[in-house]
Amino acid sequence: MTFQEEFTYETRPVRVVFRPGAAVTATPDEAARLGLRRLLVVCGSRGERVARAVADALGDKCAGVHAEARMHVPVEDADRAALAVRAAGADGCVAVGGGSAIGLGKAIALRTGLPLIAVPSTYSGSEMTPVWGLTEHGTKRTGRDPVVQPRSVVYDPRLTLSLPVPLTVTSGINALAHAVEALYAPDVSPLVSVMAEEGVRAMAEALPRLATAPDDLDARSRALYAAWLCGACLGATTMGLHHKLCHVLGGTYGLPHAETHTVVLPHALAHNAPAAPQALTVLSRALAADDVPRALWDLAGRLGAPRSLAELGLTEADVTPAAERVAGEPYANPREVTPEGVRGVLLAAFEGSPPDSGSRTEGDRKPS
Repeated sequence: MTFQEEFTYETRPVRVVFRPGAAVTATPDEAARLGLRRLLVVCGSRGERVARAVADALGDKCAGVHAEARMHVPVEDADRAALAVRAAGADGCVAVGGGSAIGLGKAIALRTGLPLIAVPSTYSGSEMTPVWGLTEHGTKRTGRDPVVQPRSVVYDPRLTLSLPVPLTVTSGINALAHAVEALYAPDVSPLVSVMAEEGVRAMAEALPRLATAPDDLDARSRALYAAWLCGACLGATTMGLHHKLCHVLGGTYGLPHAETHTVVLPHALAHNAPAAPQALTVLSRALAADDVPRALWDLAGRLGAPRSLAELGLTEADVTPAAERVAGEPYANPREVTPEGVRGVLLAAFEGSPPDSGSRTEGDRKPS
């Protein structure tokens, strides 16, 4: 394997605290380190109990709890949250929960410039990136801005103990998708490759353990560690076809975020595989598998995760317009993006069939 002689890697200031119990014990200290005196705690309805425990730990530094985070961050939710921050006189935010809560915290930071502390309870990885996303009129827009990068990230493996097994699995595979696409990104670097390989290996080892023993704190810690690495890969590189597909399926068709990533990943990787041999070599080592797309598809099936977009609510009539929408916007990808190629990926994911090995071109796929 030859060394990658040309690359650029940018790191951003972020402090990470990782330990069981840290959500309550470390968050107040992180606020103090940032000089914050009045924080709004942001969460979704499912994570409100934990968020209120964090709010209690903040004591008189808590300006209130805003429990209105929703999937894909509708723009009207972001507007309401920004108003709530201003009304509370907050000088910062603490986002407690999964990607939806952290996404709403980022939207507040984008609108107000206030610092954000993230306390993740899933494996989404959003806490490690400067990427924001907002959905308006059925379209999900994303962008990068250093202002939305959390200043502190508090990883508490105990928060993930209550994560149901189905969401544990799909959230974990969502994290894998970040590492997979980072490996063939145009701005991949040796450090990203190392983080991606370790992140994939750690998550693939942790998920089967958690499927059989959800209260295994060691496995929860390992999965959260993997999510940190995969999220760091996402934050350092430019994502490709897989993430664009999932943004369109979520923002336009309302499909659930982690489950959609789980279904699409093997098929998007199979499509890109002929143009990304080095990424496949790394992933093959990490997963101890020769056929990586099939290994990811098998992993999802073994763990009881959904394997078709039809299960998630997409209709066959949606496949062609979704493909045209995905192909109609420019973004980096190792293989040329065409409506026919994207349609082939979507059709395979819709049907839930085993992923193609990547040997066929998009023109070889038969229309339905």
